[in-house]
Amino acid sequence: MCGIVAAVSTDNVLPILMEGLKRLEYRGYDSAGVALVEAPGKLGRAREVGKVAALERLLTAAPLTGMAGVAHTRWATHGEPSQDNAHPHVSGRVAVVHNGIIENHQALKAELVADGYVFTSATDTEVVAHLVERELKTRGELLAAVDAVVARLEGAYALGVIDADRPDRVVGARHGSPLVVGIAEQGCYLGSDPLALLKVTDRFIYLDDGDLVEATREGCVVHALDAAGRRRPVVREVLRYEHDDMVAGKGEFEHYMLKEIHEQPVAVANALEGRLGSDRVLVEAFGPRARTLLSEARQIHLVACGTSYHAAMVARYWIESLAGVPCQVEIASEYRYRDVAAPPGTLLLTLSQSGETADTLAALRHARKCRPDRYIGALSICNVPGSSLVRESDLSLMTHAGPEIGVASTKAFTTQLTALMLVALGLRQLRGGDEELTARIVHHLRYLPTLLGDTLKLEGEIASLAKRFSDYRHTLFLGRGAQMPIAMEGALKLKEISYIHAEAYAAGELKHGPLALIDASMPVVALAPKDELLEKLKSNLQEVRARGGQLLVFADPESGLEQGDGMTVVKVPGCCRFLAPIAYTVPLQLLAYHVAVARGTDVDQPRNLAKSVTVE
Repeated sequence: MCGIVAAVSTDNVLPILMEGLKRLEYRGYDSAGVALVEAPGKLGRAREVGKVAALERLLTAAPLTGMAGVAHTRWATHGEPSQDNAHPHVSGRVAVVHNGIIENHQALKAELVADGYVFTSATDTEVVAHLVERELKTRGELLAAVDAVVARLEGAYALGVIDADRPDRVVGARHGSPLVVGIAEQGCYLGSDPLALLKVTDRFIYLDDGDLVEATREGCVVHALDAAGRRRPVVREVLRYEHDDMVAGKGEFEHYMLKEIHEQPVAVANALEGRLGSDRVLVEAFGPRARTLLSEARQIHLVACGTSYHAAMVARYWIESLAGVPCQVEIASEYRYRDVAAPPGTLLLTLSQSGETADTLAALRHARKCRPDRYIGALSICNVPGSSLVRESDLSLMTHAGPEIGVASTKAFTTQLTALMLVALGLRQLRGGDEELTARIVHHLRYLPTLLGDTLKLEGEIASLAKRFSDYRHTLFLGRGAQMPIAMEGALKLKEISYIHAEAYAAGELKHGPLALIDASMPVVALAPKDELLEKLKSNLQEVRARGGQLLVFADPESGLEQGDGMTVVKVPGCCRFLAPIAYTVPLQLLAYHVAVARGTDVDQPRNLAKSVTVE
């Protein structure tokens, strides 16, 4: 979603703000802007529709200078993309940037209009600017004014606020939308993602919901509500960011997405590091409560959105077949609004790349609030330490994928799958499953990074095939068993970045309706690992060929499938059937990427999409 950067420093903060905005471009946005305190009592502001580069050109022609400022990339929710609707919003001496949604903004706006305030945008954020400006008239101090305002806001928000009369500070607020504080010798910084601030610091405070922070050049003070509802200074732990800043660059690759596809062998190796014994999974490495929670689980509810939901669907096959534990997979945006019949002993397993996905967080909170007697605990699988999902879960299994910049998830997905296989094997071990099979899968897990590296060697062949797809308008993806969610993921990737309509089906469902779509203009992509469903899949493929369909099959070298009229076969390196969903993900990612390149779309920042969906 939107991105926030704010800074107060001993130097001009404009370069820091602009660098932060560039690092947040991956989140998806349609306008950008900055505001600085140029001198006591004087605010300077610049806003532009489109990319950060357009804002940069504007500032080159008319530079701003100041030692305190806020900046923002906006993804339109209230009001169309326009300069008037772009952040920061200004009211008198106050400038505000905001992520999230203020649900009661209409009532607050009516109150402010009656009080004589004039609105120049269609956003909910402008309400906040006017409210803070009004409170400043009576309270005098920015922190007190923001505190009074947030007490009246309903919804989810992260705020960065500056006051032209106080060029030595920035105030931030967090409620339901991520905000971190960066600490450095020369100043203090706020960001919606640590990645935005890695140029100036690697030390961060992750704010809790309800926190206010007052940042100055000397440091920051975090204020939280006590049990009586009063604001009190609190100490929040300062954590060192563990990822190398160099990962923020594209290196030799044309796009972040391609770079991240090629990073998957290393990312998966990182996800496995320290978690495998000689012939078993080291459950203790998951965390202090892992053995208890996994041992006591009688049913697992897997809850996620988008790509993470597809990973959860694969995990259901693994957990039920390897550990015999019943699983229920739910889309978080549905789960949070359902009266879920969770039996006693249910373990809630949530997945989110960012740890800030609004629907997944809400589902976790809903489950804890509505049926606390039925859930033994919550396990999260996530890529961002210190994120809300991690902090609110009883146990977290970090994927260690490193920052993922491309909006279409790649390495975050395969590392989620890797972590989920570790969970499935951990559940199996604690239930006394066949040790020989466990040891065999662990052996194959050790070679999984090598397998993914070998699979990446198919890129040249896939890039050539992708050119055939650039003129198609529709594509059908087929898979069986645990490959069916991978087919869904392949379809999602293709539609996300190439804008080709794509659907996925369990191959056995062809004759129940989708077969009516098959003709020469409908390409069909199928996944054919060597498993117990291969012969069934071959029959499904013959149904397609008999109706003139054009098949692209990713197949095991020993599948017996060969090139022929209407069928192109790409041989994927042979692998353990349990790990095939991870291996077969890679060629589908490469196919989507090269089709998108052939069509000339914006691969890293596809239209209408954002990296971290932090509003409902």
